[in-house]
Amino acid sequence: MKNLLIAGTIALAPLTGGATAAPEPALPAPTGRYAVGRSDVHLVDSRRPDPWVDGRPRELMVSLWYPAVRAKGPAAPYVTPQESALILKGFPQLKDLPPATLTKTRTYARADTPALAKKGGWPLVVVSPGMTMPRATLTSLAEKFASRGYVVAGIEHTYESVATTFPDGRTVTFEAGAGGQTPELGEKVARVRAADTTFVLDRLERTRRWNRLIDESRIAMVGHSVGGQSAAHLLAVSDRITAAVNLDGSYNPTTPAKPITKPFMMIGNPRQQPVAGGEPKSWDLFWPHVTGAWKRWLTVTGAEHVSFVDYAVLGPQLGMRVSPMNGERSLRITRDYVTAFLDIHLKGERRPLLDGPSAKYPEASFW
Repeated sequence: MKNLLIAGTIALAPLTGGATAAPEPALPAPTGRYAVGRSDVHLVDSRRPDPWVDGRPRELMVSLWYPAVRAKGPAAPYVTPQESALILKGFPQLKDLPPATLTKTRTYARADTPALAKKGGWPLVVVSPGMTMPRATLTSLAEKFASRGYVVAGIEHTYESVATTFPDGRTVTFEAGAGGQTPELGEKVARVRAADTTFVLDRLERTRRWNRLIDESRIAMVGHSVGGQSAAHLLAVSDRITAAVNLDGSYNPTTPAKPITKPFMMIGNPRQQPVAGGEPKSWDLFWPHVTGAWKRWLTVTGAEHVSFVDYAVLGPQLGMRVSPMNGERSLRITRDYVTAFLDIHLKGERRPLLDGPSAKYPEASFW
């Protein structure tokens, strides 16, 4: 994937001499008690110029996953044909696959199916993808959360994704960060994503369909890569976000605007473990500013940068090796630990999984 500036290096290698068949990839099924629905909404912030291109207001695509009345109707599509073609184009090893291959990915949410109402509303989880990555890459997490009783808002940060398709058929591509990874870029991305998230929360609050479903006193944010570092920076200053998770996102800048006093967890690949000697890395520099009573720092042996999102399972199904760890296993670990975090801090439930090392998941190390 071109210009992978902040998301980090995707460790992809061909499993064979190259995939030639037309696979039909599938995500792991959600495991909660509720059926899952999904609706996509197009939002335009007419008061804010787009920060990455001139002459346009900021417009966003947002996917809303939610507990549904029943699992009825067509499955929500993973990506559009245009998005599939541009994602695959970033991987030369997959050049022989049909451009629309990713549109065939099996998902479990039903498109626009009626939502299940709950007195007081469901907790809300905002999810933010890595740089160049579409919001679709967080689908397996979002479907799991929704099946466990959460509304999930997946934000496509326009021009920070390799491809974003709007309802009128336009597909725009990556424009952010053409000058390379710098502290200034990191600060700008964090500001842009904070503004995007605030705008989305404002619109959900004012939209009757969604404000009836959401308990606005219980909101968490989960992000991967730059989405994770943005979640951490927003947590420090937001009055709305009550807890956050960073999935393998390096910090740039390495200091939040204010100390993080609210519940916070970061999970990463082994390169994110504390430095015992030598030059500290971004997690080492950021961690002293996490001062709240509840905080966790975990790494997962065998994981790589994309082990925490859908590419962990889609890569091997398409003929690519993404990490030493089995993709189904790495996503199971991610989904279980993050769901436990959400259950503790948004529902007040007891989840011993986050008390310390687990025999069920020996790959997960606590620091």
